[in-house]
Amino acid sequence: MRSTKEDIVRSFQTAYKNTPAWEIGRPQREIIMLETAGEIHGRILDVGCGTGDNTLYLAQQGYEVFGIDVASAAVDKARKKATVRHVKGLFIVHDALSLDTLGIKFDTIVDSGLFHVFSNHARLKFVQSIRSSLRVRGTYLMLCFSEHEPDGWGPRRVTQEEIIDSFSEGFKINYIREAIFETNRPQRNVKAWLASMKRI
Repeated sequence: MRSTKEDIVRSFQTAYKNTPAWEIGRPQREIIMLETAGEIHGRILDVGCGTGDNTLYLAQQGYEVFGIDVASAAVDKARKKATVRHVKGLFIVHDALSLDTLGIKFDTIVDSGLFHVFSNHARLKFVQSIRSSLRVRGTYLMLCFSEHEPDGWGPRRVTQEEIIDSFSEGFKINYIREAIFETNRPQRNVKAWLASMKRI
């Protein structure tokens, strides 16, 4: 039986009562490397921001950055972090499948672990949503679990071919490369894909 949006929100709300595996208390190393390499620019959206560590890191680098998450529990924690760290960051409870309703266009959208949670049907809607909120020539940077990570826990694995198929219309794929997704589980590092797509 397909999970409803309400089921998904409820599951994330429950996860954020504790510390989910993807919350490591600091920005992902891949995000830091992207920023250092100059691949992040302009007005930024951190889509599926969780408790905000990537968002806050980018804000500290001087970017105008927004973080959104469907789970209000995550956004509450992100806002508290921003206050404690004295960092200006705007966090909003919002559905990633309807980014157009934000009424804001972004130069860069960062996705650390959201793409891989969607069903095939929702994935199509998500890609359309991303395109609707990116400026022309804007960049979508996505980090997701790859099929090279063994099954047994966590979200579905994503193949390189699935990424290519998903972004075959309206985007130019700059690259898809092997990467690491950090977690707070004992094994820590998960095999992932890092993809960069430009809206055309």
